[in-house]
Amino acid sequence: MIEKIYNYYIKSRGISTDTRKIQPDSIFFALKGDNFNANEFANEALEKGAAYVIIDEQKYKTKDKRIVLVDNVLKTLQELATYHRIKLNIPIISLTGSNGKTTTKELINAVLKQKYKTTATKGNLNNHIGVPLTLLSMDKTTKIGIVELGANHPKEIAFLCNIVKPDYGYITNFGKAHLEGFGSLEGVIKAKTELYDYLRANNKTVFVNANDAIQVKQSKKIKKISFGKIKSNFNIDFIAANPFVNVKIESITITSNLIGSYNYNNIAAAIAIGKHFEVTTLKIKKAIESYKPTNNRSQIIKKGTTKIILDAYNANPSSMQRALENFIQLTDKRKIAILGDMFELGKHAKEEHQNLTNLVSNVNFEMTILIGENFAMTKSTSEKVKIVKDYEAFKKIFTLDLTNVTILVKGSRGMALERILDLITESY
Repeated sequence: MIEKIYNYYIKSRGISTDTRKIQPDSIFFALKGDNFNANEFANEALEKGAAYVIIDEQKYKTKDKRIVLVDNVLKTLQELATYHRIKLNIPIISLTGSNGKTTTKELINAVLKQKYKTTATKGNLNNHIGVPLTLLSMDKTTKIGIVELGANHPKEIAFLCNIVKPDYGYITNFGKAHLEGFGSLEGVIKAKTELYDYLRANNKTVFVNANDAIQVKQSKKIKKISFGKIKSNFNIDFIAANPFVNVKIESITITSNLIGSYNYNNIAAAIAIGKHFEVTTLKIKKAIESYKPTNNRSQIIKKGTTKIILDAYNANPSSMQRALENFIQLTDKRKIAILGDMFELGKHAKEEHQNLTNLVSNVNFEMTILIGENFAMTKSTSEKVKIVKDYEAFKKIFTLDLTNVTILVKGSRGMALERILDLITESY
């Protein structure tokens, strides 16, 4: 059946999974979710121009030969993606990690595009549906694939690896993310290193940050390419991050548009991967210096004399601590931190939010405002720390002097703290 569907696929204009965005002559996969069943829209998909529709419920099968009945639509999508990946026979790099996956993926893509036609994960389509769609967006012109793997439970990375079958892998770091699903930092390490397990078992290659002791330890007995500030295959020096990260390789300095010393690792990984695939150092420099973060990820936005470091795409204890450590190091005189709740921490939520409250209570910011139900359960010893339970309460106390001030805004996606930009704009 997969070979039959594959023949339909290679003659089509790609894959569609949403009738609202259906492409003419595409194959529509009728996926199911907790609150929807796309089998119901089989005929609508055909009416909107789909060449074929893949369903898995008999009652929606008609005499129209363009409607194809399978046992499970999602499994068929995944098997089709793997079948296509094998047919393509190109090098694919997969990456995962607790923090920095998407930024690193974008940097790697920017670097490799200097020499190759690449296809990379769009946005954060890194789950059991997004990964197959990424593979199926590749065509015969693609020379290198870059696939981000996301997970919030054990065995998910292993499952995705069996779909992607990567030739190369990279883990950005191991941090306190998705503790609700992984249980502990040890659980995070075990789950993320499922990528190493796949590469080891299949005699593939891993890129390793030689400065990261956990990466070095967990990647034993795998073919590896190392990079870092210490002795490795590619020595990449950290120069400064005030606020933008500067690095040096082969006496060439690269000035990025990324803030925070933690972004050194993301940049260094992209450089090492570029060097391995024989992109020249000058082209690597061009790629990294041209890359600008978007989607509320480590963006610097200026409103009058106010400078906002907007990092409101996501947050967990590890990334929050790194952002604060970097903010502490900035030489700006007036600094205000506005932090939102971190989600998916399960039983660790209270402890981890209190740890951050303790941290900001002992730094010399002009003010810190903590927003959210989790932070509202914490206590601070500092008069400079204000705690409110939600965004509406925050708006009522947002009467700050914004003259020549630098503001860090960071929180989990569900907090939508980018709304603060509107408040700041209204203040001018």
